[in-house]
This record gives sequence, C-alpha cells and structure tokens, in this order.
Amino acid sequence: MGIVYILWHSYEDDEHEDSKLIGVYSSHELAESAKQNVIKQPGFHIYPNGFIIDKYEINQDNWTEGFVV
Repeated sequence: MGIVYILWHSYEDDEHEDSKLIGVYSSHELAESAKQNVIKQPGFHIYPNGFIIDKYEINQDNWTEGFVV
C-alpha cells in the first residue's frame, strides 16, 4: 500500500483552539520542507511547536470507533 504524510498545525490558547491541515505529501522529507516554509508565516511563528507530521497508509481506515456527542 502507499503511504502519505500529513502536515497539521494545531494550537490552543485562552480564547482559541484551532487545527489546520497544511498539506499531504509523498515523503516525510517533503512534509518537513513544507513545515519549514510555513513556520515563517504570520500566526504559525507564534506557535512553532504546533506542527505535527502523521504517517497514513492509503485505503485504510484510521478511525474505526464512534465518538461521544
């Protein structure tokens, strides 16, 4: 199966909680490069530790449980 790397940015402060999907990449190196490009942008540079790179296998369920409402 194919693998993709998803670059997210999330942050939480006293007034906001937000997550942004930055992009989907074919390698960890490309995701890291994209991170280095956006980390300089407004907002992102305030929360530089908010970046996450997740590895996902294509055509596989990643959330198989319900959720509490």
